[in-house]
Amino acid sequence: MAYPLDQEKWQRVRQMLDRHDLDAVVVRAPDNVLYLTNYWTMKGYDLAIFPREGDPTLLVIEPQFREAQLTAWNNDVRFFPFYHPKDPRPPMIRAVEMAADVLRERKLSRRVGIELSQTSQICDRMVGEPTVYWQGFYDAFRAGCAEVVDAAPLLSELRMIKTPQEIERMRLANELAAIGMGYARDNIKPGMKECEVAAMIEGHIHAVGIGYKGKVEMARAFTLVWSGKGIATFTATSHRPVIENEPTLVEIWVCADGYWTDLTKNLCPGRLTPEYNQLLDQLLKIFGDAVGCVRDGAAIGEIDRIIRAGIDAAGYPGQPSHPVGHGVGARAHEAPYSHQAAPGVMRSGMVLAIEPGVYWEGGGGLRLEDNFLITASGCEKLCSYPDDFRR
Repeated sequence: MAYPLDQEKWQRVRQMLDRHDLDAVVVRAPDNVLYLTNYWTMKGYDLAIFPREGDPTLLVIEPQFREAQLTAWNNDVRFFPFYHPKDPRPPMIRAVEMAADVLRERKLSRRVGIELSQTSQICDRMVGEPTVYWQGFYDAFRAGCAEVVDAAPLLSELRMIKTPQEIERMRLANELAAIGMGYARDNIKPGMKECEVAAMIEGHIHAVGIGYKGKVEMARAFTLVWSGKGIATFTATSHRPVIENEPTLVEIWVCADGYWTDLTKNLCPGRLTPEYNQLLDQLLKIFGDAVGCVRDGAAIGEIDRIIRAGIDAAGYPGQPSHPVGHGVGARAHEAPYSHQAAPGVMRSGMVLAIEPGVYWEGGGGLRLEDNFLITASGCEKLCSYPDDFRR
């Protein structure tokens, strides 16, 4: 989707380059390419060179050239052959060679940032076959630049604070998640298979999401669905049946043009059993206490401390075994991370996923999760689907 240039974002990036005395950053992670250029790579072979001064350069595979020209914010878009009749090497090698040529051509090879320490990255638009780094990628820039600096943590820090345009895009993803869950709530039936529920949600969001409000070009949903005793942390969706009067838990990630949600929502055909009513009341209280601490300037570790103390007091010491607070944006999981033993503060413009969960021995349990935009006065819940899912 041809969003207008996010001037605020580019200004922040250039200020970061200036602070760290970098001529440019070169990125190949699909989420970083998207972040800097608005182009969401189809195959993950593409690269972006973002200089301290002047227009960024985007390098894409030849079949994507016209689309990249239409969606990218920068004017300097170039292509490299996806297939070359005289060069049997993988196309990403041609991309790296071309990037090194661009750095020389534009005299940007004094001090350059590249992603030396990526711990994760989001998928490309084709999703099923993510690309990865290789030794030749690093060697090419070390050989061609006077100094190479790790840009991964610098970009990660920048990405923690969302611009107004990013927030708008995340709102769209959360709206689609609520639409998909609402559709499932109206159509779920006891005895339906977990995988049928997953397919129903994913298919509906894909169908409704493409072209949504004239603002979304590509929308995908990815789910994990568990019902009754199948609820656990974390296992794959199976063919187990949906259980009447017990929760069917849906871990749902929705991506709208490269911006993500990370949510856990629940469904119940029928009326919750007394033990699940009690557990839901406990978790809603813990969830509310944690959300109540979310505001600009508060210690980010408080989310983790409050949730774990509340779950301990509810009779489930040591739970959950997964983290309970992290950033969301151009990845479903990104910085910052809430940990009771780690420093750091919440800042206005961050979007955090908060997710308390309790899991019973032998199967069953419950998790709640929503995405919250931190504001000067508190926070805003981004997904309209209710956390108290009782009818």
